[in-house]
Amino acid sequence: MTSPLPLLPVQSALYARLTGDSTLMNLVTGVYDFVPETAVYPYIHIGEAIETPDNAHDRFGRQTVHTLHVWDRYKGFKRVLQIGSRANALLDHQPLAITGLAHVVTRYEFGQPLTDPEPPGDIRHLVLRYRIVTEQIP
Repeated sequence: MTSPLPLLPVQSALYARLTGDSTLMNLVTGVYDFVPETAVYPYIHIGEAIETPDNAHDRFGRQTVHTLHVWDRYKGFKRVLQIGSRANALLDHQPLAITGLAHVVTRYEFGQPLTDPEPPGDIRHLVLRYRIVTEQIP
């Protein structure tokens, strides 16, 4: 038996969890894998991911680390931090329905608010990273 790559099912589960929450969707204009040029702030971009094996003697497992980016033009960090807070409430130590895999845990790793240095410097960016541990369903 081989182990499937969980990157896509995990990303799909993250997208479903975020977009399925009306409170979060009232704070943002969208959640994107690919951000269209016409996107309006604030929004969440499901960004980069890293996957590493986390096998045991009797099963295949994976740790997938996904990065979320919150973008906004609000003056200050208040709004991106509010959005990040809601995303964290939805994800940190919460069960995820991941197609074809058993969800073990989702852990918040870090958040970092940044100001985009490109002139005029009015874009706020919050980086959020989550570690999702999965196992293959026997």
